[in-house]
Formats: sequence, structure tokens, C-alpha cells
Amino acid sequence: MHKPSHSLLHRRHWLQWVGASAALSAVPGSQAASSTAVEASWPRFAQQFMQADGRVVSDDGKLSLTYSEGQSYALFFALVANDRRRFDTLLHWTRDNLSQGDLGQHLPAWLWGRQDDGAWGVIDSNSASDADLWIAYTLLQAGRLWRYRPYTAQGRTLAALIWQKEVAQLPGLGPSLLPGAQGFVQQPGQRWRLNPSYLPLQVLQALALEMQEPGWQQLADASLDLLVRSAPAGISPDWTLYDSQLGFLTDETDTEAQGRGGYNAIRTYLWAGMLHPQAPGRAQLLRTLAPMAAIVERDQAPPEYIHPRTLEISGPGPSGFSAAMMPFLQAQGASRALDAQRQRLQAQPLRPTAYYEQCLALFGQGWMRKDYAFTPQGQLQLPWYKA
Repeated sequence: MHKPSHSLLHRRHWLQWVGASAALSAVPGSQAASSTAVEASWPRFAQQFMQADGRVVSDDGKLSLTYSEGQSYALFFALVANDRRRFDTLLHWTRDNLSQGDLGQHLPAWLWGRQDDGAWGVIDSNSASDADLWIAYTLLQAGRLWRYRPYTAQGRTLAALIWQKEVAQLPGLGPSLLPGAQGFVQQPGQRWRLNPSYLPLQVLQALALEMQEPGWQQLADASLDLLVRSAPAGISPDWTLYDSQLGFLTDETDTEAQGRGGYNAIRTYLWAGMLHPQAPGRAQLLRTLAPMAAIVERDQAPPEYIHPRTLEISGPGPSGFSAAMMPFLQAQGASRALDAQRQRLQAQPLRPTAYYEQCLALFGQGWMRKDYAFTPQGQLQLPWYKA
């Protein structure tokens, strides 16, 4: 059986990422900046983390690693900023180096960098399905917004490959997105390891709209079910186990994590907060996750780690967590907690080279300032687009 190195290393690089990141010049939610958040911050992000050839380099211990997720987020930010030159550069590097030159035939390898023999290339060829979803989604939106059919074609072929290699039929749940193509089936036909933060509902709804196949809508519906059922106390975990007989279980696969919610799960709240008010499942999901808003209001900061069942907390999260939490707090109507995160970001700016915090802030502050939005069906809305 393929060793599930993606799932274990993935958690480690979250922990490495947050040790390092450059303060964005504008505070999320502030009304002072004259340009939009992404317009102001994207060029600095690209200068800090993107090479001229289109590779996004994380600064995790100066290992110069590249993750497919970093490529996917950068593609999205380039589209939001209407930066087609960088978009194409990112796309070409991703296709040629992570997908063996063909996104329709090979899912992107999730980890690239210096190999043991000193050569540069793929370190782990397993995929990361969240990155794959964002790449397919962004290509489809780019094809529509920039009116360029080759992007649309690439997005559709990648989506078809995702369905073929990363979606499994789980008894009692339905079609479900595995975190990668290999290594996440613990007991064939009975138990799987899943990641709720890999399931932005707006992305899944948009893929269902674009692909026009019943399976994609079923996947979106099952993903909402997963998000709700894996958070029985209103707290989303980084990782969860689904058992066809026992339902959702606390993930004890890695003793370091112990099923807690932390650097992965912060995105579950971010994606939920950015859903359109009329998006299917939004009200149910916000009701389910409402306890996290209450915890943030009580503690004046999102927790770094919180156990989804015992609610045991391990300290406040980094400032990037506050930026990510803002759309969610606004959607919950938690104005005092929202104001507290603005104040926290002013008092504790993002750190100089923390790649992951920068990504969270670009998503969070961009949405708060209306640099982008999603329709009820998940399509991307951008102020520069003229129909």
C-alpha cells in the first residue's frame, strides 16, 4: 500500500509555514487603503514567494519547497488581480513540473523541491485534492472571465481527472473527495481519512454547474453533510475518520494532531464565511459552526488548536488566523469579535515571511474589501470584469 506521506507531511508543512511571513501593508477590513487589498498585496506576495519561472516557493526552514496548494492559491490571486501574465507563468510551471506536462492526464504532485540526491524535482508524486480543486475551479473561471476557451478545456479535463482518481463512493455518505489519490483508505470499504478544509462549497457548486454531471452535485451535497457531521460540537477538525458503520470518529492517526482543529481547519471557517448569502447549505453550515464564533469572541482570538469534542484549547493562533476568521465572523453577525480581530491585526501584524498566513490574509482581506465574491452557484465575481 502507498505510504500516506502526503497526509503526514502536509501537517508538518503547515506548522513550518506559520513560523515565517511579510506584513501586508493594509489591515483586513480597514477602509484606509486607496487600492483594493489584492491589487495592493498580490504583487508583494508574488515578489516574495514567486520565482520568475512561475514556481511559488514557501519559506519553511529555507528548504525552498513548493506545494501544489501554493500554485493553486497563486493562480486564484492572479486571476482576482487580473494579472494574466503571472497567471500563465504559474500555470505553465505547474503543468510542466507537477503534472508531467499534461494536467488532463496527471494530477499535480503535491510536493516539489530538492531531492535526496541534490537534484530538483518531485519529492512526493501523490496529489493534494484541495489544490487540484482550486486549480480546476480557477481555470474554469479564468476561461469565462478572460474569454479564453483553452483555460476552460484544461479546467474540465482536470476536473474529470479529479473525479476519476480522487473521488470515492463512501457508504452512507455518497461521493466524497479523498485528500489525495493514494494513502487515505484505512480499511477498504469501511474506513477513510478525510479533511473537511479541502471542501469549499462554492468551488464544488461551481464545478457542479460547469460539469453538468449529477455526480458533481452529489459530491457537493455529500461534502456539506461531511462538514456538518464531522463537527458535532461546532468545531471543525483538521482531519477526521469516516467509518461506514460508526460514522465520524476523532482522528488519532497522528499523535501530534490527535484530531484537533488548527492550521487546516481554519480554512473551513474561511470558506464558510465567504459563501453567498443564498448559497445552498450556507445557513446550515453557519449554524453548525457558530460555537467557534462564540469562542473567538470570548478569547479575542481564534485558537491555534482546539479539540473538536473536548473543546480543549492550545493557545491563540497566529495573526493570519484572525484575517481568515473575519469573513466567518461577519457572516455570523459577530461584530464585537470582528472588531477584536481588526485590532489584533493592528497590534500584531503578520510576520515577515509566513507564506501560509499571507495566503489566509489575501483570501480574508480580499473578500472583506469586495475584491471578489461568489454567486450562489459559486461562480467568481470580480469588479474588473465587464460582461
